[in-house]
Amino acid sequence: MLIYKVLREDEWQALCTAGETVGAPVDLADGYIHFSTAAQLRGTLARHFAAEGALWLLVLEADALGPALVWEPARGGDLFPHLYAPLRRVDVRAVHPLPRGPAGHILPEGL
Repeated sequence: MLIYKVLREDEWQALCTAGETVGAPVDLADGYIHFSTAAQLRGTLARHFAAEGALWLLVLEADALGPALVWEPARGGDLFPHLYAPLRRVDVRAVHPLPRGPAGHILPEGL
């Protein structure tokens, strides 16, 4: 199953430079890296990134992250993927720009 991580430009550049990250400020505060499923992604963007400009969408294979990826209840009881380990650049299968349009961020086709 594919899961998704949204990063701001500086967070994406830091991941590219260092090869791994412990996440954005919210991830550091919560103690794990937040991800979303395809079904949860629009809600995540609306709730946490509505005021942001262009972003980056990282695509990862959930099973490849092993036992450090835990599914836990969050918004409305939905299970969200949380990574209790650094996010490594080598684990990212694809990266897509998320430009901002008049109605919000524009997702890649198929999402």
